[in-house]
Amino acid sequence: METETIRNNGDKLMRVLAFTLVFSVMNATMFNVVMPVIGKEFAISPSQVSWLLTGYMIVYAVGSVTYGKLADKYRLKDLITFGLLFFALGSVVGLIATQYWMIVLGRILQATGAAVIPATAMLVPVRYFAPEKRGRALGVMASGLALGTAIAPIVSGLITGFASWRFLFLLSVLPLLALPFFRKYLNDERGGAQKIDYLGGVLLGGSVALLLLSISLGRWLLAIAGLAAMILFVIRIRTAAEPFVQPKLFRNKKYSLGLFITFLATAMSFGMPFLTPQFLSGLNGLSPAVIGLVMFPAAITSALLGRRGGKLADEKGNSFLTYAAVSLSFICFVLLSVFVGASPYLILFMLIFGNIGQTFIQIALSNTISTTLAKDQTGVGMGLMSLLNFISGAMATSIIGKLLDAGDSTIQLNPLALYEGAGIYSDIFFALALLAAAIAALYFFSFSRIGRSAKQRANEPASAAK
Repeated sequence: METETIRNNGDKLMRVLAFTLVFSVMNATMFNVVMPVIGKEFAISPSQVSWLLTGYMIVYAVGSVTYGKLADKYRLKDLITFGLLFFALGSVVGLIATQYWMIVLGRILQATGAAVIPATAMLVPVRYFAPEKRGRALGVMASGLALGTAIAPIVSGLITGFASWRFLFLLSVLPLLALPFFRKYLNDERGGAQKIDYLGGVLLGGSVALLLLSISLGRWLLAIAGLAAMILFVIRIRTAAEPFVQPKLFRNKKYSLGLFITFLATAMSFGMPFLTPQFLSGLNGLSPAVIGLVMFPAAITSALLGRRGGKLADEKGNSFLTYAAVSLSFICFVLLSVFVGASPYLILFMLIFGNIGQTFIQIALSNTISTTLAKDQTGVGMGLMSLLNFISGAMATSIIGKLLDAGDSTIQLNPLALYEGAGIYSDIFFALALLAAAIAALYFFSFSRIGRSAKQRANEPASAAK
């Protein structure tokens, strides 16, 4: 009876969580469209206005692993209550802001609260669903993420066009509607009464913040400081009685390999949405509004197919979904490498392959990594995975940005590229295609057994008996 209640609550929680994720993702990206407007209104430079994104990203990244760690000790319903209230508080501060620093403060408060949402999205499928049912839950989560990504630029454009950009902050109050349902369906489960290693948490958060700042600002001194803080963090977790992160977590070979593969896969996934607006503007001369329309069909298709991807993971195994995702991404990158600069209608079709692949790989890797963790390590383990996603995404966009700044090289990686002047874009997409192939190979050698379906595993004893 208790198991049935947990399962029913899990299904309801995933629907509530998907609703919340849509607004979380929208809030993270929809301000990108209006940053030039905000910069003009407050007469500030592009580097200053970029703190709307940089400050949010740093706090969001550090917060996701912190909430994951706290979830190993405190009730998840209490953490998400705190998070959603802070999310709404930041929205109010941003809405009534009269100076730029107040807007940045509002965004930081938003990130402080919103960071609980990815932590919850990682933990609910693990805690409320058996491994053979977990893929469906992760598919719902991926659909929410893809839908938020799809509608963010459109909603931002509409609100800014008909009203003020300040009303974007109002959207972030809506997740409060989900709070009573989280309080109702989340149980009172909590981890052991272990102490929290706050010094270790500060060192981890500081190292990540400094590394992300070094990437965003291009400052080597910040990178060195970040590496120094990371070294101190490693020393701390090896010497503390109850460290923020147990060193044995990284001695888990499957988990460590999963994190490395996720790091590469996230870099691959971030490459396409960052690069696509660049070449649609630079080569095709499209306006931001039209670029959003070109990218929308692929994003909404991946949102609609997210649940199907989760079912495939349950029925055919994580390996099958991983190879399907990487194959779709590989096809997309190869086609873009050849046809970049072609008609936007053709590009629109190609992007569908890449977006579906991006959604499927997220489901497959989240599911795979969750199977490598002990119950008392799921909070911090999945939190670290979320943290790594931010670092990987920041590094990928920074590297691609630097390559675009350098312009075309004398070496053309793909001799089949059709359009003159598109060499640098073609080369980057070709490199992403090679990365997709490398990810497939790494996954095969690391998880060829873990990725099998629950049905195959269930048949093993019977087969062995025969």
